[in-house]
Amino acid sequence: MDLYAQPYNPERPLICMDEQPYQLLDHILAPLPMKPGNCEKIDYEYERKGTCSIFMFTEPLSNWRHVSVRKQRARIDWAQEIDELLNVHYPLVEKVVLVMDNLNTHGIASLYQAFPPEKARALARRLEIHYTPKHGSWLDIAEIELSVMTRQCLCRRIPDMETLQVQLSAWELSRNSSNSTVVWQFKTDDARIKLLHLYPRLESRVSM
Repeated sequence: MDLYAQPYNPERPLICMDEQPYQLLDHILAPLPMKPGNCEKIDYEYERKGTCSIFMFTEPLSNWRHVSVRKQRARIDWAQEIDELLNVHYPLVEKVVLVMDNLNTHGIASLYQAFPPEKARALARRLEIHYTPKHGSWLDIAEIELSVMTRQCLCRRIPDMETLQVQLSAWELSRNSSNSTVVWQFKTDDARIKLLHLYPRLESRVSM
């Protein structure tokens, strides 16, 4: 919560990231297109075309987000996404402050599994990682962006990763161009009330 309250610093951008599995589906019977007086008709049967993972990165204070699609979300996939984040989207900043959940693939060890030690260390030194608490991944603003993306872009059958990436890239461009924002209202004081059960209890002792 204190991170979210800090002012915007272009030299240390605050980035939130999250992932979402997605089921690829195709039509068995071609939909009947919309006509005057009739809506589009889609048959209830569908064909499963496998699964993939959607990676979301967002910088809330600059109203920017980036979405990509991968076959899976293994350690190497996460490491390659971090490489793109640092060297393509933020090549000139000294350090990126990264907020994410504590999934076992989200760690410095994944960088060393994916890249030679010199490159892995160079990437690691440019990261300041902050994990959301256990059972508290909803504190990650990237989850909000994923929810918006799901409602606006994924309410249809998409048969393959290529089509999915095209659809998500169009959504990303539209949302970035319109300067869409997330208004985060949950503050540190709210956490002390709502999450009181997570705070340590201090026992008072009476000196004799």
